[in-house]
Amino acid sequence: MDARTRKQVIVWLASGCVLIFLMVVVGGITRLTGSGLSMVTWKPVTGVIPPLSEGAWQQAFEEYKQYPEFKIRNFDFTLDDFKSIYWWEFIHRLLGRLIGVVFLIPFLYFVFRKKLSRDWILKLLWLFALGGFQGAVGWFMVASGLQNDPHVSHYRLAAHLLTALLAFSVTFWFMLDVSQGDKRANKSSGLKKASIWLLALIGVQIFYGALVAGLKAGRVFNTWPKMGDQWVPDAVTAMQPLWHNFLEGLAGVQFIHRYVAYAVVGVVVWLWVKSRKTDAGLLRKRFDLLLMVVGFQFVLGVMTLLLSVPVWLGVLHQLGAFMLLATHLYVLHGQRTTAVAST
Repeated sequence: MDARTRKQVIVWLASGCVLIFLMVVVGGITRLTGSGLSMVTWKPVTGVIPPLSEGAWQQAFEEYKQYPEFKIRNFDFTLDDFKSIYWWEFIHRLLGRLIGVVFLIPFLYFVFRKKLSRDWILKLLWLFALGGFQGAVGWFMVASGLQNDPHVSHYRLAAHLLTALLAFSVTFWFMLDVSQGDKRANKSSGLKKASIWLLALIGVQIFYGALVAGLKAGRVFNTWPKMGDQWVPDAVTAMQPLWHNFLEGLAGVQFIHRYVAYAVVGVVVWLWVKSRKTDAGLLRKRFDLLLMVVGFQFVLGVMTLLLSVPVWLGVLHQLGAFMLLATHLYVLHGQRTTAVAST
């Protein structure tokens, strides 16, 4: 693509990244304020318009009353209480639709003006499909809380968050690809291979963060560095079979999330030390940034735990995970487009 088209595509993809970032922010607030089950129907087209009259609000409230969250948990809600949780979920879904529009319209423009190569068209179609899948996973998650138990499945919550971050990661990576043009490193390096393993470890940590959120496991053992007065409390292995503790148990899930955090920090520090031996100054600066972000995120995690997950800290901690992922992708892409040699 020519220079002008490249700039346009960069702005377009960057806009998508920002919107996904905002959607994750609002999604975190929606979850932590208990707003996620306030909209009990999925209307892809007409759902873009909120209730505009008192009668429409009352109808939406009556629909909500038919489901377990109202009957079991929020049975004392007034219409004003319902409105307070409805708006967060509405904004969350509206952002999802906006992302689709922001992607589709410029994409059609670039295609019809023949500004994209066939390879890029196929890549972006795959990205569009990924965004649609993420939306479907979101409704699949909400539907799990509209049955007998007014809690969404923590597995589906994790899937919803991971698909959102995957959509962001692919969009961000494509944006970096466009900005770098055709630059490629001549060979892989040990630093790059280790960085790929770190990416997988960050993925595991984000997955367990979602499990902690879905199970509200951050509200048990609000001490650090020990869990209560033990490093490994009995509750971590209380369930049978043993593996069940690490997917369903509050203590077990929090335990894994804590110790994978230590592993992430340790690997980042190790990679930062290794990066000092390269001759690529820009890459060293990227590792400096990664070290700062992981340190900030670790402190946020400890504070969130000690304060029993207040909404503002819970959202900030989730955003920290988002920024850590983005920063590491930036570092990893830098190794893909910069020849790295040891000094």
